Amino acid sequence: MSSPQNILIVEDEPLIAMMLEDFLDVLGKKLAGSVDNIADALQLVEAGGIDAAILDVNLRGGEKSFPIADALARNGIPFVFASGGTSESISEAHRDRATLAKPFTMDGVAKALDALG
Repeated sequence: MSSPQNILIVEDEPLIAMMLEDFLDVLGKKLAGSVDNIADALQLVEAGGIDAAILDVNLRGGEKSFPIADALARNGIPFVFASGGTSESISEAHRDRATLAKPFTMDGVAKALDALG
């Protein structure tokens, strides 16, 4: 099985999102979209063309990315949670999902995406 190529980034910190976009470019991946909120992410999931996603757990305004995780799971799209916290911050329904610890490294992102493939 090959590593996913079209990656959705859900990250509310612009500098972190740009860093992830740069990592994807260096890794030869395509950006399927980069958004900072649940509504925009759900629109992209529904539009299709996503092979995998990196989801920041905590978004602006106290939002959690779990509705996006639910939509991705329903559509059979693998994802990894990005978090600076513990696995306790992830909802029970998704605790078995892979996590990518902040601060990110390119090697960490590469390994996380390869593990989804």
